[in-house]
Amino acid sequence: MKNRLRALRAERKWSQQDLASMLGVSRQTINAIENGRYDPSLPLAFQIGRVFQQPIESIFDDEAPTSC
Repeated sequence: MKNRLRALRAERKWSQQDLASMLGVSRQTINAIENGRYDPSLPLAFQIGRVFQQPIESIFDDEAPTSC
C-alpha cells in the first residue's frame, strides 16, 4: 500500500522514533509502513490520521483500480 507517511513526517521534522512514540508502536513498524512492507491495522491507520489531522484516505492509497 502506498502512503505519504514519510513526507508528512518530514514536513514536521519528526523522526521515525518520534512518530512511533506518539503512536505507541516501534520505530521498525513506522519504517515498515513507510517502505510498504507492512499495512497498518485500521485502528492504527485512524490513529495516524489523527496525529497528522488528515483523513486516512489522504495518507494511504490502496492502489486498487476502480471499476465502473
